[in-house]
This record gives sequence, structure tokens and C-alpha cells, in this order.
Amino acid sequence: MPIPAKNKPINRSFMREEVYNTLLSWIMEGELRPGEKLLDKELAKNMGVSRTPVREALRRLEDKELVESSANRWTRVSEVSIKEPEMIYPIIMALEEIAVSQAMAHLTEGDFEKMAQANKALGKALAEENPVKASMADIRFHDIFIERSGNQHLVTILGDLKIKSRRVEVTYFEGYACAKYPLDEHDRILDALGSRDVALAQSLVRANWQSSLKRLKDIECRTGIDDPDYDSDNDPDN
Repeated sequence: MPIPAKNKPINRSFMREEVYNTLLSWIMEGELRPGEKLLDKELAKNMGVSRTPVREALRRLEDKELVESSANRWTRVSEVSIKEPEMIYPIIMALEEIAVSQAMAHLTEGDFEKMAQANKALGKALAEENPVKASMADIRFHDIFIERSGNQHLVTILGDLKIKSRRVEVTYFEGYACAKYPLDEHDRILDALGSRDVALAQSLVRANWQSSLKRLKDIECRTGIDDPDYDSDNDPDN
């Protein structure tokens, strides 16, 4: 099992959360690929911790369907389907529309400035053809008004869905993720939020997700990307 490089030691005061967040990041960013076996002993050694927090983190990740296991046999990163955006994006879209309505009264000038900075970072990342930075900037832009909704259930559900959508993007579209992204979509959302126009902001958020899904479908058609054929040689049960 190839283990990503760990750049900094685990903070002992927050060990359980740091181990979990590290593994989550490795899975979400594709450093641990779908189907890859996970060995708690090797992961613990790499992070400089005992196996207990690693096992706890793996159980939490399994609860989120990011890891799967067969009792006392193997643990691996869950597979992900290229078709998931077609199921996930419409849900994200609908929930973000709710977030807009709940956040509108709470958004501040500081929030608008943070969103403008995130959009600027997105433009820079796209110019540098850096899909990881581009994705993170895009997420930051949306997260600001989502968090301002004050609805922790909404924040949690959207966070989990975006982890899954990010996995699909990294797994299948990483080499194409810097296709032209219309930054003016975010600009228009920001303007609508600034003018406190709930209906317009909701329609623009919906259009943003619809165009994102269309871009992925266009890339899929243009490049011939598809779900890999099942390979029994890679099945841990064999």
C-alpha cells in the first residue's frame, strides 16, 4: 500500500481528529485511490501514532461509505462511480438554494470579501492549471454562504455530499478539471447576494451547479472516460 508523505507530525492533543482528517483528505484528493487496501499498522507507523486512532478513523470513514471492509480480511477505499454527479449534484443544488435563503440575513461585507477572494484564487488556480487548488477555492466560495445559514444539519449533509463529488472529480476528471470555468457565474452569485435578492441568488446557484454537471458530461463524452470494467484479479475476496 503506497502511503502519501506526511509533512507534519500529528498533534497529540487533537490526535483522533487529525488522524481522521488526514485519511479523509488523502481519500478525497485521490492520494489513496478507490479500491486501494488500507493497512492500519502501516498507516499508524507513517503518522507516528498507535493503531487505535487509525482504526477509529477507518470506522468513521466506513460510516460515511468512503471505506469498506470484510471482517478480519481486508479494508479498502470504496469504489466510486463516474455517474455519481448525476445523482449528487441535483441534491447539492437544492440544498444550496435552501442555504441561500437561510443565510441571506446573516451575510456581512466581510463574507462578501472572502467570497471575492475565493473567486480570485479560483481564477489563479485555473490559470496555473492546478485542479486541486481550483476545487478548494470553488468549495470555499460556496461554503461561506452555506455556513452563514446557521443550519448545522445542512452544513454537515452538504459537506458529506461534496466529499463524494470531489472524489469523482479527482478519480475520473483530474487531468481535465481545469477546463474553462466561467468565473462570471460566481461573480453574478456574489452580486445577487450583495443586493439581497434571494430568488435571483438561488436561480444563479442552481444554474452554477447545472453548468458544472454539464461540463463534466461534456468532458466525459469528449474524452471517452467511463467506469472501469470490473477486474476480478483486483477483488480482495479472490
